[in-house]
Amino acid sequence: MTTHGTAEEARDGGADEQLPFDVFARSCPSREILGHVTGRWGALTLGALSEDTLRFNELRRRVDGVSEKMLSQTLHALERDGLVHREAQPTNPPRVDYRLTPLGQEITERLMGLIELLEVRMPDMLTARRAYDAEQA
Repeated sequence: MTTHGTAEEARDGGADEQLPFDVFARSCPSREILGHVTGRWGALTLGALSEDTLRFNELRRRVDGVSEKMLSQTLHALERDGLVHREAQPTNPPRVDYRLTPLGQEITERLMGLIELLEVRMPDMLTARRAYDAEQA
């Protein structure tokens, strides 16, 4: 829970009531943004952009398995949330670059810590899965 703003301010455009954002509250806008950041395609897109500024097709190749439609929807959501900057170059053919905003960089640094921890601890999680599956059989 944070006090950088309130759920009421987000809903009403600036209310006097000072309720902190609470991702566990159904109506809090932080819940939707958490979904954008931690959903499979959001997390992978942010992670890919942590490496470099990328064009759409470069991102699509880096985020193996994402469809063009899903990547487009993901980028729109992350751009709307202020995490990704889209820059269209007036060239022929048009060139569009995507990069993290400063806010996107801050959030992605924390996200990458989780991703790196998962990758390092995969042997332990795979062992746990095998043990669980064996008990269920």
